[in-house]
Amino acid sequence: MGRALAGAVVAAAVAVATLTGCSLRIEEASCGGGEYPVLAVNSGGGDCVPDGEEPAEGWARYPQGKVPEKVGDKWDIYWSTRTLDENGEIIELAEGG
Repeated sequence: MGRALAGAVVAAAVAVATLTGCSLRIEEASCGGGEYPVLAVNSGGGDCVPDGEEPAEGWARYPQGKVPEKVGDKWDIYWSTRTLDENGEIIELAEGG
């Protein structure tokens, strides 16, 4: 009888989570541990660079305070339509980025 009761409790918990819209939200980091995000200069796109290394030519660090940390966070969304020019100024991406 113990197994039946345990199964019923698990089934009830799943049903409650489903009916209430409760779901687990998994947030994906922009970069892995030991890396930081960079963006393409004058173009759409991003990459990750190992901590302690400078971005390659044609890539730049995000401006301080405007660095995306998670996929889909406010800065990830912001930079999906913008980038930096060769002078470090924020510019709008052309349609199709």
